Amino acid sequence: MKSSVRVPVGASVAALLLAAGAVGCSGGTDESPKMTPAAAVAKAAKNTEEIDSIRYRMTGRTPEEGRVKAEAQMRIKPTLAMSMKMTALDQGGGQSAEIRLVDKAMYIGGGAEAAKEMDGKSWMKFDLSALGAGEELDQLGSASQADKNPATESTFLTGAKDVEKVGTETVDGVETTHYKGTVTVAELEKTLAGEDKATREKRQKSLEQYEKLGVDKLNMDLWIDGDDRTKQFRMRGQADKGPLDMTFTFLGFNEPVKVAAPPAKDTMDLAEMMKESQQG
Repeated sequence: MKSSVRVPVGASVAALLLAAGAVGCSGGTDESPKMTPAAAVAKAAKNTEEIDSIRYRMTGRTPEEGRVKAEAQMRIKPTLAMSMKMTALDQGGGQSAEIRLVDKAMYIGGGAEAAKEMDGKSWMKFDLSALGAGEELDQLGSASQADKNPATESTFLTGAKDVEKVGTETVDGVETTHYKGTVTVAELEKTLAGEDKATREKRQKSLEQYEKLGVDKLNMDLWIDGDDRTKQFRMRGQADKGPLDMTFTFLGFNEPVKVAAPPAKDTMDLAEMMKESQQG
């Protein structure tokens, strides 16, 4: 076995790429005359609590990987599971990876290219329960944050003091109302005290990720459909290593999600490697 292992592309932004919101299919987007922009955004945020699973498409730019695109599905209840296929467009002509989260373990697959670096095994396993959220995982791209609830990020616009309605737009064939506003991480942290424990923990986990990236302010756009659910949202900010600009378009919600672990014969277990290294 080679003494060093190169983690397949995408691990360093696994947590970031899980950032997402709720989705709904709808008809019209007539806004009630009594519904202010802030109230409309708050109502959409409230509806995220009803989500058991989501399916979404993501495009944009991250500080470290550059341009990326991905499609993912995630089950939130009753147990957490996720699968994502992602391509880093600015790396090696477009390197692809698959990420799976199942049974409290994250798997990152890099196909034939990863197999060249891992003795023929194309998957790397991060057992989150065995490894915890220690320094080792932080060095591998904050993999310990992969269990964040993806509905959390879309609710951040509720913390903005300048929410305004932009107009009506069609997103993926769905009529929506477009809102925008600006929030700071510091302001969002102040709002945590008024939330219930579950919501507070989910938001805190997301905010910590932005703090690690060096992002202190987010410009947000939110597209809400006629059922008062988020259809799409965009987050922009400046990180220590470059610009962040991600758009998430939601394709389905509360659909069955099944995620299976890769075959053991094709998987290199990081926890086992570390255990063998310590014994050696």
